[in-house]
Amino acid sequence: MIDKFTDEYFFLSNFFESKVTYEGITYLNNEAAFQAMKTLDENERKAFAELDPDAAKKAGRKISLRSDWEDVKTELMYEICKAKFTQNNDLAEKLLATGDEELVEGNNWNDKIWGKVNGEGENRLGVILMRIREELRK
Repeated sequence: MIDKFTDEYFFLSNFFESKVTYEGITYLNNEAAFQAMKTLDENERKAFAELDPDAAKKAGRKISLRSDWEDVKTELMYEICKAKFTQNNDLAEKLLATGDEELVEGNNWNDKIWGKVNGEGENRLGVILMRIREELRK
């Protein structure tokens, strides 16, 4: 099991600096792309393009939140992660090299939706990454 997206597995994290183009905008990292999707305002989205992950996360708390966010956020995360690994062959190879390991975003910032804390949580990001890994194999 890979239980933290740090060190050699940091590339699995949304905070890993790797350009991704999503819905016509190129972002410096997945976190910026994901936070940008919280709004439907194109100008607000474009403002995330050059943000580092920490700045994007902070800015994502201040934008006009789309009304359907809770309904669409997991699918958007999947699409953005899929873009990351299909647009960056080196990262796709690294993901495939994790074999059949269970991928768990273990964290200490109490995120039990996208990861797990002390073994508890939904681990949506890990599940998404395992799904993409399987899709890349085909």
